[in-house]
Amino acid sequence: MRHLRAHRKLGRTTAHRMSMLRNMATSLINASDERIITTLPKAKELRPFVERVITLSRRARTLQGEDTVSKALHLRRQAATFFHAGNTQQAPSTGKRGGPRAPRTAGVAALKRLFDELGERYRDRPGGYTRIIKLGRRDGDNAELAIIELVDNPRETAATSSKAKSATSGKKKTAKASETKAAAGGRRGGKKADSTFEKDSTTRSRGKGEATLGETKDSDKAGRGGSRSKKTESTAAEKDTD
Repeated sequence: MRHLRAHRKLGRTTAHRMSMLRNMATSLINASDERIITTLPKAKELRPFVERVITLSRRARTLQGEDTVSKALHLRRQAATFFHAGNTQQAPSTGKRGGPRAPRTAGVAALKRLFDELGERYRDRPGGYTRIIKLGRRDGDNAELAIIELVDNPRETAATSSKAKSATSGKKKTAKASETKAAAGGRRGGKKADSTFEKDSTTRSRGKGEATLGETKDSDKAGRGGSRSKKTESTAAEKDTD
């Protein structure tokens, strides 16, 4: 039975493993494209680690009541334990008193982005903030690689918006094409419209009892056919007399 086997040790001591997970969580949150490439076991261990701290930031956004500020501060301090602390020794790093402060560490920047941006993004999402994509084996040690990324990242949002724009533009183009066809050839476009659609002038002349262009053409054809038949009859009579 798998009692007391909830996590992978990853060949490291507890302190080394927790430090590695803190570094990976910081890299994932601070990454511009919100994704990192690592081995599959590390990605599977990082996933619940990061999702717990994102849940803390989401709770801070949904607080209600009188002591909202104190509760939000408590949640922020809880989330700070998931990252490496900031610059605790400012005096030795700056040198003289009153000198420029040392830059904040990546863990502090990740905590700020977590509560300012990610908490608001995942406010209505009850879990499942990350995604793991397998990449295959790595050359050399044959380790299985994977991508772990945050869902609903700006890259996905831009792709979704571009698809929606292309779909709406395609609908507009088809509507304009159908309108132009209808204007050019009546209900249908092309040669069929010329034969099936009747012009207004033809309809008016037919109502007045006048002969239409088609009817005059038919009568001309009939007249020509009659003259030809008379010629054939005369030639047949001459042959009989001969």
